[in-house]
Amino acid sequence: MPQQFPAMFIADSAGLDFLNSVATPVDVPIDWIDDGEGLLAWLEQSQLVPVEVLRTMRERAMPGELDRLADQARSLREWFRLFVREHKGRPLGSADLRELEPLNLLLARDEAFGEIVAHEAHEEETVGSLTFERSRRWSSPESLLLPIGEILAKLVCEEDFTHVKACEGPTCTLMFADHTRGHARRWCSMAACGNRAKQAAHRNRIKEQS
Repeated sequence: MPQQFPAMFIADSAGLDFLNSVATPVDVPIDWIDDGEGLLAWLEQSQLVPVEVLRTMRERAMPGELDRLADQARSLREWFRLFVREHKGRPLGSADLRELEPLNLLLARDEAFGEIVAHEAHEEETVGSLTFERSRRWSSPESLLLPIGEILAKLVCEEDFTHVKACEGPTCTLMFADHTRGHARRWCSMAACGNRAKQAAHRNRIKEQS
C-alpha cells in the first residue's frame, strides 16, 4: 500500500537499509514491505531490481503471490535482524558461519550469470565500449529475494561488524554502519534522533537550573 513516508536509506549499508525497512519515523511504526506492492516499491527505491523486471513480475503474478513473497521477505528480515543485533560490535568469524545457513540456502537458488554487453561509445573512444556485467534470470517472483540475500551476504563478508550499531534513540529501531572518522556516530540521523536527544538534554539542563 502507499506509504506516507519514503523508505529510509540512511544506514550506509544496503543490508542494514533492508533491516530498516520497518521503522518509526515519527510516532507510528511503518513497514515498507507489509505487502507485495510495498515490497516491489522498496526494491525499486533501493535499485536492487530493474524497474522493467518489477513491472513484469507485477503483471504475471498470481493473486496473492506477491503478498506471500512479502511475508517471506519479512521473515528473512526479522531472522537476520536477530543475527545482527546479537553479533554487532564485534568481528565475525568462521564460528558464526553455521548460523548463516538459511542465507546460504537462499543464495544457492540464484541463477546469476555474466555477459558481455555493449555501451554506446563516444567518437573519441577506441576502447571500453564492451564491458562484462553480472545479471540473473528472474524466473519467478521468489527470485526477487535473491538480490536481498546478496546484500545481506555482502554485509556479513565485507562490513566490519565492530562498527555496526543501533541508533541510541530510546525508541528508535534503526541500525547503521558507522564509517565516520573515529567511529563516533550515535544516531540514525542528526535530523531525527540526534536533534531529539539535543532537545531532551536542553530541557534537562533547564530543569536542573530552575
